[in-house]
Amino acid sequence: MTIQLIQGQFNANEAIDIITKMIHVKIKYHENKIAGNSNEEDIKNRETKIKHLQKELFEARKGILLKKENVGIDATINII
Repeated sequence: MTIQLIQGQFNANEAIDIITKMIHVKIKYHENKIAGNSNEEDIKNRETKIKHLQKELFEARKGILLKKENVGIDATINII
C-alpha cells in the first residue's frame, strides 16, 4: 500500500514550513516514546535519532534558502 503525502512545487517558505512540521511530528513521536520508556539503551537510540532529524532539518532549511526557485517535494509512505 502506498500513501502519497506530498507532491508538488512550493516556494521556499512553504517548503520549509511543510518539512519542519513533518520532522517535528517524528521528533514528538520519539519524545513521547522516551517519556514512556525507562530502558536506557532505547532512550539513547531515540535521542540519537532526534539529533539526526534536527541536523537534517537544519541542512534542508539551509539548502532550500539557497535555491532561487521553487522546491519540489515528493513524500510517499510505502507500507510493506
